[in-house]
Amino acid sequence: MTSEKEKRYMPQSTAGLVRYYDVEEKGIKLKPIHVVAISVIFGLLVFVLKWLG
Repeated sequence: MTSEKEKRYMPQSTAGLVRYYDVEEKGIKLKPIHVVAISVIFGLLVFVLKWLG
């Protein structure tokens, strides 16, 4: 057997793409519900400040 026959190639559709779900970065991790809650609270704060001023 030669090494030429044992080579395996990636499909062209995925060549050069980074699999981001494999990379774990340090930082703040928020769940989607937290982002929605922060957005709603910020919106209410803006509405209250506009109503008062």
